Amino acid sequence: MASVLKTTHHGGCPHDCPDTCSMVYEVENGQLTSVKGNKEHPMTRGGLCVKLKDYEKRHYHQDRLLHPMRRTGPKGSGQFERISWDEALDEITSRWKAIIDEYGPHAILPYSYLGNQGLVHGLNGGDAFFNKMGATVCERTFCGEGSCTAWLLTVGPTAGVDPESFIHSKYIILWGCNSVSTNVHHWHIVKDAQKQGAKVVVIDPYKSKTAKEADWHIAPKPGTDGALAMAIMHVIIEEGLQDHDYIDNYTVGFEALSERAKTRTPEWAASITGVAAEDIRQLAREFASTQPAAIRLGVAVERNYGGGQAIRAITCLPALTGAWRHVGGGALQFPVWEHPYKFDVISRPDLIPEGTPVVNAIQLGRALTGELGLDTPIKSMMCWNANPVTQAAETDKIVEGLMREDLFVVSAEHFLSDTASYADIVLPASMGAEMEDMVLSWGHLYLTYNEKCVDSPGEAIPNNEIFRRLAARMGYQEDNFSWSDSECLENYVDWDSPACEGIDLAYLRQHGFAKLKVGTKDDRAPHRHGNFPTPSGKCELEVKGATNFVAGPFRQMYEGFQPGESLDSLPDYMPSRETHESNPALAEKYPLNIISPKSHGFLNSCYANMDNKIKGQGEQFVMISPVDADLRNIQSGDVVSVFNDRGKFEALAQITDDVSPGIVVATLGYWRQLNKGTVNCVSSAEFVDMGHAPTFTDNLVEVRLS
Repeated sequence: MASVLKTTHHGGCPHDCPDTCSMVYEVENGQLTSVKGNKEHPMTRGGLCVKLKDYEKRHYHQDRLLHPMRRTGPKGSGQFERISWDEALDEITSRWKAIIDEYGPHAILPYSYLGNQGLVHGLNGGDAFFNKMGATVCERTFCGEGSCTAWLLTVGPTAGVDPESFIHSKYIILWGCNSVSTNVHHWHIVKDAQKQGAKVVVIDPYKSKTAKEADWHIAPKPGTDGALAMAIMHVIIEEGLQDHDYIDNYTVGFEALSERAKTRTPEWAASITGVAAEDIRQLAREFASTQPAAIRLGVAVERNYGGGQAIRAITCLPALTGAWRHVGGGALQFPVWEHPYKFDVISRPDLIPEGTPVVNAIQLGRALTGELGLDTPIKSMMCWNANPVTQAAETDKIVEGLMREDLFVVSAEHFLSDTASYADIVLPASMGAEMEDMVLSWGHLYLTYNEKCVDSPGEAIPNNEIFRRLAARMGYQEDNFSWSDSECLENYVDWDSPACEGIDLAYLRQHGFAKLKVGTKDDRAPHRHGNFPTPSGKCELEVKGATNFVAGPFRQMYEGFQPGESLDSLPDYMPSRETHESNPALAEKYPLNIISPKSHGFLNSCYANMDNKIKGQGEQFVMISPVDADLRNIQSGDVVSVFNDRGKFEALAQITDDVSPGIVVATLGYWRQLNKGTVNCVSSAEFVDMGHAPTFTDNLVEVRLS
């Protein structure tokens, strides 16, 4: 009988999720057989989400890309022929060199996001290569970048409350965050706090899975969070619930903010948000008087025109009440700000030629169709770790651009995704267990190691190896283009940082994860005595001379051509662009506001091509209230069209009281190849007020029977 060699290895979930789970790979005779949550990890606690529970099946899926391929049929047809790596690399680099000779390097656009969160193979993994080339810089602002701008302006690059410290919180607000579906390992901590007596409040325009488990669900109209936050501020100040000592010593701008808040009454906010004035007063009183109180900021808050200002207003609240004094008090946005990553080494912005233009990832369709009026038209695009045909806005326009015969498209992928189907050359990329990396976390304070424990099937190779080979073909000589993945990890992390005391790569290889030395869940209160990493060292309730910007890691660490518009020195409510109040003519045609949250069963568009995951998630649907369904003679289960001037998609009607009249909900991630359109067909590519974030919740539509 043949012997069976069983081994276990440390893994880190590479997906775009704040939980960044520590995992255990189980391997038999060189094959990945199962993936489990690491029981030793205090956040992961041995459990994985529904997306990851059978991660090994994705590695060996029948549709996995195994070899480089060249397109043989029309763009989008999915007709390809197998070619060798040498043929693929030679064709790519010869085409790029010809484009550079004729148009210059600005005609080439890199396009990536967080389809992989690894330091080596993830978001920034190709930055140094394209920065050396002098290609147009891609500004990647799919999710959270407006929130980042607002957070950094107000409290600076702080990790805020340790997510584990929520166990000590007595009052918890989950604001625009469906934790059950998108942050489940933090949700377990919130539930533990709830069992110990903490009150859990969920603020979300519809009754999400998380809202159904809260003690109190508050449902403002989409895009009105800023008004709600300003009214909470009004009550705290007018009723004397503020912490005067904390404000006097650890904030700047209170007098100006107080003056603005005077007119932002609960009655004013009620008319905007649809939340009763007395509920706003109760929320403000409870938040101010129940300490420790903590706010978990979800990225959904930013997704309308006034989203940045809403985040600023919310971020001010813990300073007004002195919540930062306490362990488990304050706010949590992205803990990544205290992770010791060396983004300048990863991205090499020093290689970017002066004057290099910037194209935003959300506006890809406009860039490819000539709508942006670029000085140099985009003649080639390389896409990896991203699937803009489902994930970016105005997707019909993206498809129109990708259909251009003069556009040379390269895609590094696991499957023939919606975007890859339009590529000229497709490169097979490795998956998690097939490569070494450290996985960035934007949801906790652990470093997470991922071990290469199996070989990639076929001829698939890791992203970083793809760029190493391309760099060699292009003749780039910088040292980083010859670093192994291990050498990258040695260079990409500031191992001498105080946060890494006692931690090195050898430690991570042995243990799989390590908690940064930034305090423990039982003692971390980083702003008990102020110490905010802002210019003043205080929470900046007012920021004089503020200008709009996108944080460096989301734009290849490039500081050229930042947005730069002047911003209001104080937070406030700014109305959305597409509402009955702000645009009545448009609302006459398209009376329903659509929200497009993340799907429970997919990770963005990952897994949306797998039958078992589709079965769990359900076919593409749109949630609609009984009132709106009756007006349109729609029955539950009917196939309906959701549309506006930008496009349309078809979905099954789910009639439910979980959404209020005037609102419909369709979740993100479904593949266009498998459906008639997807939700981003109707999304606008306009930016919100800060950080060039997308307006995924600032869109009006109509729904009718197909």
